[in-house]
Amino acid sequence: MTYQEMLENARTCMGSYCKACTECNGKVCKNQVPGPGAKGIGDVAIRNYDAWKKIRINMNTISENVEPDTRFDFFGHTLKYPIMAGPVGAVKMHYGDKYDDIQYNDILVNAAKEAGILAFTGDGTNPEVMKAAVSAIKSADGFGVPTIKPWDVNTLEEKFKLVDASDSFAVAMDVDAAGLPFLQGLVPPAGSKTTEELRAIVERAGKPFIVKGVMTVKGALAAREAGAAAIIVSNHGGRVLDQTPSTAEVLEEIADAVGDSMMILVDGGIRSGIDILKAIALGADGVLIARPYVTAVYGGAADGVSCLTEKLGRELKDAMKMCGVATLKDITKDQLFCPTSRYVRF
Repeated sequence: MTYQEMLENARTCMGSYCKACTECNGKVCKNQVPGPGAKGIGDVAIRNYDAWKKIRINMNTISENVEPDTRFDFFGHTLKYPIMAGPVGAVKMHYGDKYDDIQYNDILVNAAKEAGILAFTGDGTNPEVMKAAVSAIKSADGFGVPTIKPWDVNTLEEKFKLVDASDSFAVAMDVDAAGLPFLQGLVPPAGSKTTEELRAIVERAGKPFIVKGVMTVKGALAAREAGAAAIIVSNHGGRVLDQTPSTAEVLEEIADAVGDSMMILVDGGIRSGIDILKAIALGADGVLIARPYVTAVYGGAADGVSCLTEKLGRELKDAMKMCGVATLKDITKDQLFCPTSRYVRF
């Protein structure tokens, strides 16, 4: 299966919102929610995409001619590439009737493992979604990261019992989902967490804990204080708050503040291997990519996941070779062209 064939297949079974665009840039779907678009005027997903494209890279081929090593250590487990499929929920509502969340996660988790990467799974109001997600992770020998919403304390305990049975080697919470309607009005309260509340959650997890949805240095420092092993610089694809900065705009400052003490991951508009190189150069250890993996599953199931992963991997290797770097650790800000004091300017 080629990448173009995968896209064409996806277009036959997507719903009325996502168009399986050749380049998933947020412009066609814009503010369509339900659908894959962003909240409000819908420009955050577009800004995420555009910000990476504004960064340029330095070519340097006066270097050792070796095959780039793209292997990535994720809490003691080696991935083929520094790529992870991001958590996505309510796929049937947002993307089309072909799959529900249970079917989607079952395909994605196992296909990601076969492709040499791993998937983060989503959570939702239907408890069967988390049950099926952790079951898929367990069947993949724990090779996946269950992502829990910032529920009330009682619901969190129920979720963690499922995570305990999954054998996953890490767990995440998308704190950026705090404003979702179904988390409002619960007793005890759900949504935003204090540092102390987050610390108790990290301790309950009993395994490397990843906080998704950090967009400020203050938030990164709080996550570190709470004991998180990693953060994901993320604005939830623009789906929870309108008119935020892009993740590319805030990544460098956050990585400079906490990158020496915890793993830094980033998502939001990353669509190519060159974007991945830029993210690592700005301080990320690895990236999450969400919407394109939905298209991959709809367009080719496991073959689609493999196709997209290898496309990204080839692009990353090519960029590394043309920039004169042999390993991920060799990627630094030296690979970025910046005629001004900032890498992204709007």
